[in-house]
Amino acid sequence: MERKDYGASLLVACLIRVPSEVIKQRAQVSPSSTTYHMLASTLRQEGFRGLYRGYKSTVLREIPFSLVQFPLWEFLKDLWSWKQSRPVDSWQAAVCGAFAGGFAAAVTTPLDVAKTRIMLAKAGSSTAGGNVLLALNDVWRTHGVTGLFAGIVPRITAISLGGFIFLGAYDKARRLLL
Repeated sequence: MERKDYGASLLVACLIRVPSEVIKQRAQVSPSSTTYHMLASTLRQEGFRGLYRGYKSTVLREIPFSLVQFPLWEFLKDLWSWKQSRPVDSWQAAVCGAFAGGFAAAVTTPLDVAKTRIMLAKAGSSTAGGNVLLALNDVWRTHGVTGLFAGIVPRITAISLGGFIFLGAYDKARRLLL
């Protein structure tokens, strides 16, 4: 995929991803509410725009994530290929994808924390306004470095698994088609 196409794809993917993320996160912090109830509540209280709270912060997280993950994945595959003097197998590309995804997840965790804070903030609050720097500063002031990296282990775990599956499958499919 060309770089110019990737940016547009990222923006469109976030148009789909953000509303489901908003509802999922709100349902997680209100376990007695159903997904439907959370959707209805969000629409009633904030309108359609409420479903897209955190869109900008999601895009601001996805850009550096992708700028770290994909070049690192390619670098790791090239390094492994060089070390073994032959192209990597798809399972090796999957392992490289797991490491690249995990590392990208680790370094972008503060942006994910800010995104989550923005999505879960009380409507009308300063955090709900979507300012990522304001959200990061608030976390830093109240919880320090540990707050900025809250949830890093499950995030690395999930994204490493996803990197293994998706980038490994992508590599296998690419090989089959070429």
